[in-house]
Amino acid sequence: MKKLFLIIGAPGSGKTTDASLIAEKNSDTIAHYSTGELLRDEVASGSELGKTIDSFVSAGNLVPLEIVINTIVGAIKNSPKNIILIDGFPRSDEQMRALDALLAKETSVLLVNVIEVEVSEQTAMDRVLGRARGADDNVVVFNNRMKVYTDPLLGIQSFYGAKNILQKISGEQTIEAVVAEMEAFIKSRI
Repeated sequence: MKKLFLIIGAPGSGKTTDASLIAEKNSDTIAHYSTGELLRDEVASGSELGKTIDSFVSAGNLVPLEIVINTIVGAIKNSPKNIILIDGFPRSDEQMRALDALLAKETSVLLVNVIEVEVSEQTAMDRVLGRARGADDNVVVFNNRMKVYTDPLLGIQSFYGAKNILQKISGEQTIEAVVAEMEAFIKSRI
């Protein structure tokens, strides 16, 4: 059975870096997929699907549910590893409920925990604007991305909190400290 950990956090919280470092250190057992990277890879391919995704991402908006769910499920099912970290998902109540419904029918995948990497809005903005990875890293788009992240957050926290699978970690620490805490937590759950 594949064990799934979802890692959520604001843009710039460090969730992708944290998860990729953990997977790198445990490459024999842990796979990491970033929702954002999976979608950016599709955009970079120049496909029609990539163009559709880009029209949403470049404005800081959520990619349609069906595209995201199919991308996530494909990554999980095709993963050669049994422990899977997916960051940047879910980003909406709709995504959360669609994944929950899918996993309720799926006997080969268990959602073990949702890990929230918490950072202040100022830290998130400083990090995003400091990295300037692309056209979507500017103040206007950041503010939209932050609103898109925070609007459904209470519902997501309540949903996974009620299932007793939400774990919060401070992303204000050094990368090394966050990675150590997250890795220890994940290993304690497998």
